[in-house]
Amino acid sequence: MFEDLGFLDRIVVAGGAYPKQREYSDDGSFIDSDVVEQEESTPAEPYHLPLMVPQFLTEAIMRERLAELGCQPDFGCELLGFEQDAEGVTARLGGRRCDETVRVRWLVGADGGRSFVRHALGVGFPGKTLGVRAVVADVHLTGLSRDVWHRFGEGDMTRQIGLCPLAGTDLFQIQGPIPLEGSVDLSADGLTALIRARTGQNIHVQSVVWASDYTMSARLADRYRADRVFLVGDAAHIHPPTGGQGLNTSVQDAYNLGWKLAAVVKGAPDALLDSYEEERRPVAASMLGLATGLLDALKRGEMRRGREVRQLDLGYPEASLTLEKPGRTHGLLAGDRAPDAPLYGAAGQPMRLFQLSQGAHWTLIGYHTDRLAVAARPNLRIHTIGERGDIVDHAGHFHAAYALSAGEWVLIRPDGYVGAVVASSEMAALGNYFQSVGLGLHVEQTS
Repeated sequence: MFEDLGFLDRIVVAGGAYPKQREYSDDGSFIDSDVVEQEESTPAEPYHLPLMVPQFLTEAIMRERLAELGCQPDFGCELLGFEQDAEGVTARLGGRRCDETVRVRWLVGADGGRSFVRHALGVGFPGKTLGVRAVVADVHLTGLSRDVWHRFGEGDMTRQIGLCPLAGTDLFQIQGPIPLEGSVDLSADGLTALIRARTGQNIHVQSVVWASDYTMSARLADRYRADRVFLVGDAAHIHPPTGGQGLNTSVQDAYNLGWKLAAVVKGAPDALLDSYEEERRPVAASMLGLATGLLDALKRGEMRRGREVRQLDLGYPEASLTLEKPGRTHGLLAGDRAPDAPLYGAAGQPMRLFQLSQGAHWTLIGYHTDRLAVAARPNLRIHTIGERGDIVDHAGHFHAAYALSAGEWVLIRPDGYVGAVVASSEMAALGNYFQSVGLGLHVEQTS
C-alpha cells in the first residue's frame, strides 16, 4: 500500500532493518537472535523487509505525500459533536485553530481506542483487559550500544524490560511491564531508576521525548458502520502490541474503506460501503487472537514474529465482493491479495504487475484472451498476456502466481486484492460485477 501511495522508498530510507534481539541472563551472558523470522523476497512477494520505522517518521512522510496531492491535516481542531441524517453528517469543530460547523457526506472515526466517535454512536466495544500494564517511552540514553535490541529479565513479568534503538533516530524505546496498580515515574530520573533496578547496568536516561503507561486490552467494536459514520483503526479494535499489527491492520482498514468511499462518490451503489465491515471486522477478530497469543508467549520469554504477523496471507474469499466463474479449486482465489510479478511490456521494457495496478483504478488482465472482449471504461485499465498482448510474461512469474488458464481474466481491486476471476464465456457475470462496484459501462462480448 505504501508503494501504491507513492512513498515506499521514503519510508525505507527513514527507518532501518530490525536489529537482532540480545537476551541477557542474570550472570551477564547473552544470546543474540532474530526477533522477526527472516524470509527471502520472491517475485510474488518483493518486500520481505522487517522494517522498523518510528510512527512519527511514518506520519511525517505521509503528510509530505498528502501535501503533494494538495491536502493537509488540520491540527488543534477537535470534533465536539455530530448529527447525521439521510443525506449526510453535520460536525461541530472547535479548538485552538478552528470554530466551525461543517456538512459532509460521511464521517470516519479514526480517533483511537478511546474513540469519541464510537462513544457518541453508542457502539459497544466488548472484550477484556489482559492483566498486563506496561510502560513505553522514547528517550535519549547512554550506556548501551545501538546494534541490538537489549532485553532483560525475559519470562519474568516483574523484571522484564526491553530497550530498542529506534531506527532513523538517536532514540531508544523503553518497553516493560509494570504493576497493575500505583503510579509510575516517567521522568528521566524515574526511568533511569527503573532500568537500573531491572538490568543492574549503568544506563542513564538523559531526556524523555515521549512516555506513557497503559493497560493492555483486546477489544473489538460491535460494528464498523452506523449509517454515514464509520470506525477505522484503534477506534474499531485494540490489542496488545506484541504482534506489531496495530499499524498494519489500521492502514488496511483505511485503505479498504477509502477506495469504496471514492467509488460511491463517483456513482457506485451505497451498498458497496457495507462490504467494509464485512471484510475488515473478521480480520481484526483474528488479529486480536494472534496478538493475545503472542503476549502469552512473551510472558514466557518465547515470543518470535513469524509469517503470520506479516498479513500477506489475509484475504476476503468469502466476502460478497468476490466473483469466480467457474469456481476455482486451486491457485489464486477471488478475495486473495494480488501477488506481484515481474513482466515486460510489448516494447521490451521491464515492468512489474504492482506498477500496472498502482493507483486508484481497477486493473483487468486477460490471459491469452481477446482484449476487445471488454469495453474500455473510466477507472479500469485493461491488459492482456499472450498473442498480441501488451504485456509479456517471459519468465512465467505471472502464470506461477495467478495460475490462470487460457481465456481467463483476473480483476484486481484498487486496494490490491483480487475481485474476480472469470472465464471468457462468463463475461456477462463480470459486467454485473462492474455495475455493483461503480464501473458502469456494459461489457461487450465478441464471438
